[in-house]
Amino acid sequence: MSVSKPRPARAARMAAQAAESFHRSRRDRAGEIAQDYVEAIADLSADMGEARVTDLARRLGVTHVTVNRTLSRLQSAGYVNTRPYRAIFLTVAGQKLAMESKQRHETVVAFLLSLGIPKKIAELDAEGIEHHVSPETLAALERRLKQSGK
Repeated sequence: MSVSKPRPARAARMAAQAAESFHRSRRDRAGEIAQDYVEAIADLSADMGEARVTDLARRLGVTHVTVNRTLSRLQSAGYVNTRPYRAIFLTVAGQKLAMESKQRHETVVAFLLSLGIPKKIAELDAEGIEHHVSPETLAALERRLKQSGK
């Protein structure tokens, strides 16, 4: 019994689709990381008056090397301003992204709490859900919360 091989054109299409899927996944993951970082920088700045690499590393559970690499990408994207051995500052674009991320997180947490999910679990689950919820779904969650008075 012989196994048929995909035709070259079909194999090329399948490879292109797989590559696009992986590209989208990497792009989405980079967006999630950017959102987590700017939200943490905003929180640290509000709580401690400034955000430093060591504090950010501790808050996110990563090394200072990881933080520095990510900050470099965030600076290139226009979300932060950094200087060696100085505090990290959000740009206007970074502040906007942080505010949107925080609002999305709070909406998801509030919705999960309205379902009776314990606070600790709701917070943990919201960390994953908040990055993948569409604007339409987020708006529906907000409407449901408003209807229920929560």
